[in-house]
Amino acid sequence: MAIERKKTGEQVIPVKVAGSSEEARNDAEAEAQVETADDALEVQLEAAQAQAEEYLDQLQRTAAQFSNYKKRIEREQAQFTQLANAALITRLLPIADDFERAFETMPPNLSKVTWLDGLLLIYRKLQQVLEQEEVEAIETQGEVFDPLLHQAVTYEEAEGFEEGQIIAEVQKGYRLGERVLRPSMVRVAR
Repeated sequence: MAIERKKTGEQVIPVKVAGSSEEARNDAEAEAQVETADDALEVQLEAAQAQAEEYLDQLQRTAAQFSNYKKRIEREQAQFTQLANAALITRLLPIADDFERAFETMPPNLSKVTWLDGLLLIYRKLQQVLEQEEVEAIETQGEVFDPLLHQAVTYEEAEGFEEGQIIAEVQKGYRLGERVLRPSMVRVAR
């Protein structure tokens, strides 16, 4: 469609002039191209939004996986530290046993010797270290034999004890949390 401009005083007014059918066809094609371009842009926008949502989903999944990975590594490090502590503590337990045996068999005439007070102090410090590391002695007095916590040294006939009840402790057992570092060696009633 051809447009002419007409001068009226100071204004120029565009006026439509009827043109050929070819110009009308060109205008229809131009409108169709604009609509097609709009549709193409909408399709591209929808594709970009879908891709953005997919990227966001992947980012959220990756963040969650990384968070789980960090938690797992922290747990594994804590377990590794606990195992390393358990190995060291297990090697210290015989020293505590030796102190206890020495104090149990000490002659009464040595109880006033000052160097013995030093040994008692060392033993108490060792016990404090074990307590700080949350090491606990396994109870045996009056308990029923539990193969997860105790190791039977002998089975004996004993009056006043039911079958399977612990008669006496031969060597103390210890645990770190729920983990048994060393089972208690016990005598069990039959």
